Amino acid sequence: MVDMTTLSVRHSGEASAKRIRKRRAAETRLKAYGIFALAFAGAALIALLGSVFTKAGGALTETYLTLPVTLEASEIDPDGTKDASIIRRADFSGLTKDMLKAQFPNAKGRTVRRELYDLTSSGAAFELADKVAADPSLIGQTIDYEFLASDVTDLYLKGAFGDLVSQAVKGNLTLTEQDGSYLVSSTSDDFSKALERVKEGLTVNADRLRGLAKLQDNGVVEFTRRAEVAESTEEREKNTALAEARAAARDKLLADADALDLRAVAAGGDEVLNEDNRSVLINVAGGWLKMTQITPSGGIAEAIVPMERPVSASNTWGLFTTDLPESSRKVSDNQIIWIEQLQAQGRVDVVFNTRFFTAGDSREPELAGIWGAVVGSFWTMVVTFLLAFPTGVMAAIYLEEFAPKNKLTDFVEVNINNLAAVPSIVFGLLGLSVFLGVFGVPRSAPLAGGIVLALMTLPTIIIASRAAIRAVPPSIRDAAVGLGASPIQAALHHVLPLAMPGILTGTIIGMAQALGETAPLIMIGMVAFIVDIPGSFTDSASVLPVQVFRWSDFPERAFEARTSAAICVLLLFLVVMNAIAVFMRKRFERRW
Repeated sequence: MVDMTTLSVRHSGEASAKRIRKRRAAETRLKAYGIFALAFAGAALIALLGSVFTKAGGALTETYLTLPVTLEASEIDPDGTKDASIIRRADFSGLTKDMLKAQFPNAKGRTVRRELYDLTSSGAAFELADKVAADPSLIGQTIDYEFLASDVTDLYLKGAFGDLVSQAVKGNLTLTEQDGSYLVSSTSDDFSKALERVKEGLTVNADRLRGLAKLQDNGVVEFTRRAEVAESTEEREKNTALAEARAAARDKLLADADALDLRAVAAGGDEVLNEDNRSVLINVAGGWLKMTQITPSGGIAEAIVPMERPVSASNTWGLFTTDLPESSRKVSDNQIIWIEQLQAQGRVDVVFNTRFFTAGDSREPELAGIWGAVVGSFWTMVVTFLLAFPTGVMAAIYLEEFAPKNKLTDFVEVNINNLAAVPSIVFGLLGLSVFLGVFGVPRSAPLAGGIVLALMTLPTIIIASRAAIRAVPPSIRDAAVGLGASPIQAALHHVLPLAMPGILTGTIIGMAQALGETAPLIMIGMVAFIVDIPGSFTDSASVLPVQVFRWSDFPERAFEARTSAAICVLLLFLVVMNAIAVFMRKRFERRW
């Protein structure tokens, strides 16, 4: 017999209480691990989406500069034909440049004028040509035209290159012209504050040089190690020389950094402002000056925008400093002044960027849009669906309802499951070698992309469809056959409709996966630069994931925001497709 006293002691004694505490502690740890995992995953998702959405905001607006332009008939349509093709061949680019030079006549020299021309987009002249060609009555008039701003102008206005910091001024500004420049001074200590900002920039530059010196020091360590383990005298001498060169570069960088620190901490001082310093700008009497030398009491400046009236002493003026030195930003001091001047005149407009959603691709970020990629993705998904859906469903019906259970069908089933795990780039290699190389399918066309993605999606559709068909109760088949239906009629008229919600859910999930694929499409040439909007599945096209990949590799900073915005559009499509899958499953689901 079992001794109940022994059992009672075992389950109620100190040892039992200890075991219960250990079990509860283990359960608590397991819950804590689960909560931590969920919190970590949620934080990572929030950080990812927050980064993407924050950067994407810059692509939602675009900037226009409203400037007067004279449409000379002698330059645009000298024969008075009013023919659109002749008007478009006129030199609207030169007309735009002449307009900018008239707006800022003080811009002299090739480099300065190149900066001036870069205020507007290279596509602005073509848009002006289209406007005049559509309305020839404008010829001979002077109109205020909204020129699309360049990516440099747009990014500056969005704060991508730092802010133009206004320094509070108290004294009266005095200007004395001398040898084409101006001696500037103030009755208060206004310039000492600007000088402090410049010296803060020296400290930042010193830290940057020390960072570069650290990289050089890493090179010294590595080349020294290679010299120590070198097997030949020649290799040892080569690595020793490289280590010495890196050491010399490191020492120079450190010496320059120390010199900058000494200048930064010195009281007062006389700083010569170049492209490695924070810039100091003065706005007075409707004009702009750029300081080339600064002291606590004033300095020397040059006029970038001429003043509208003579100035000997003024108590209405502005003093500005930049966050970054000119060498660390793409926008120059001249461009900053011109943009600020236009903004003060009310000639700068920031509007919603509809172009991003309606235009095709472009090398110029301000002209680039996603519509071509969206249409290319649409045609590719149409081809993918038309090939993968009927093929996958018919294969699933055959394997589940009619195929005999033997080694051949077992082999087919195993390989279908294996194909679902094959890397997508393998399907791209298959498409490149077979469909493009053997069958001559058009390269970089949605037809080729759709075939490759259909092969990649097919295993997913087959597996999901078989699971949905298998979930239909056998009683449905038995009832249909009992009423005289053939096995094919039972499968097509009864089993398939009841399994269709699950089949469609699996299909949409497979299509969503295909929509986000990049590697197989790159292999078949859909990474090509395509400007035109595809009109059919045989036209050259790109797709959204490949567009994201290409834009992320461009050096222009403005493409960063457009890349993030394109990712948001792609995520929106994926969310919608998955929402449709959830809706269809809930709407048509049958409970047995």
